[in-house]
Amino acid sequence: MAIEIIVPAPGESVSEVTVASWLVKEGDWVEMDAPIAEFESDKATFEVNAEKAGLVEKLIGAVGDTLAVGSVIALINPDAEKPASAAPAPAAVPAEAAPKAEKAPEPKAAPAAPAPVADADLNASPIAAKLLKEYGINAASVKGTGSNGRITKVDALEAIVAQGGGKGSSTGGGYSTGKGSREDQREKMTNLRKTISKRLVQVKNETAMLTTFNEVNMKPIMDLRAQYKKDFQEAHGVNLGFMSFFTRAVCLALQEWKAVNASIEGDEIVYHDYCDISIAVSAPRGLVVPVVRNAEGMSLAQIEGEIKRLATRARDNKLTIDEMTGGTFTITNGGVFGSMMSTPIINAPQSGILGMHNIVERPVVENGQIVVRPMMYLALSYDHRIIDGRESVSFLVMVKNLLENPAMLLDGKKPELGVLGL
Repeated sequence: MAIEIIVPAPGESVSEVTVASWLVKEGDWVEMDAPIAEFESDKATFEVNAEKAGLVEKLIGAVGDTLAVGSVIALINPDAEKPASAAPAPAAVPAEAAPKAEKAPEPKAAPAAPAPVADADLNASPIAAKLLKEYGINAASVKGTGSNGRITKVDALEAIVAQGGGKGSSTGGGYSTGKGSREDQREKMTNLRKTISKRLVQVKNETAMLTTFNEVNMKPIMDLRAQYKKDFQEAHGVNLGFMSFFTRAVCLALQEWKAVNASIEGDEIVYHDYCDISIAVSAPRGLVVPVVRNAEGMSLAQIEGEIKRLATRARDNKLTIDEMTGGTFTITNGGVFGSMMSTPIINAPQSGILGMHNIVERPVVENGQIVVRPMMYLALSYDHRIIDGRESVSFLVMVKNLLENPAMLLDGKKPELGVLGL
């Protein structure tokens, strides 16, 4: 008798999910606990596994369909006879709908020349496969960042940009000098994108958001990294990046200016004695913000290790709800994409977010002399209902001064404010 596989509840207040991909086909044999499907909620992507080994008799729903939590998604017959040739199912099945079991096609002779894109067994999402085919890009040349190396839409778009804007481009910038296509492409918004849209509008409408700016000379950190990078890697097994310095500096400043680490609940202001730092990470399905918990008590090596772990899970779409909720302050780095300046939006219910930007060599004046330094603009967006101008500016100045004196961040001790000119 077939058993029913249902959509589990991925977290509180989540009532529906979207089918992201099927990892098996009807007629496949699956082992117990093997993943059969990938689902996307408004907060995370997760897999659903087979509760018992058996034959997949039916898959319910197409890729992109929205299903209610608790609904049946598959029927597995554990009493069926296991085929002698049974093997693990492919890591991903890019199909627009739950695929039917099909008779294997007859072998074909090898083509005289390789096709630009191999449609069969292409480990890519349907949209990515379509884009690669349309622009004549060989999928083998594209590195997939999705689960099990799957090529995502973002990967495909980056490959198109890298080749100079795609077919018909003669300017190298993606703009065709000939008659362009007037076709429209429509794509259903995912639950994650819909939720992000609603929350961003909500934050803009319900907070008194302001942004204050400063700039930081990155030379001291860059010199320190160059001096200790190799020893740090050998000692701790992780790279010494910029994010650990910024996280340490933010934690020290949050402990001094507690309003920046606070949030509003009803008619109360909640001040947090701990620093749970949300780190914005670009993932295949969109921007996610996993949380480094109790970062105020971590060393640079511990921060780097935790960020690496969370970023890897984000790229593999393995983050859990718990790993993305409960932060008290957010750091986002638009500089990795070349951003020079921005006004980041607060990650509610938090009251502050720090925006990092591109590092650019610029002329600055030091001791009456014009010198060239690697400079970065910093932006602090904050909720003016909680945080006053003095607190926001002082917080950002402290972060700036700590980053320009990075030796103070190495031992984890709280620096004297006088040393920072505060």
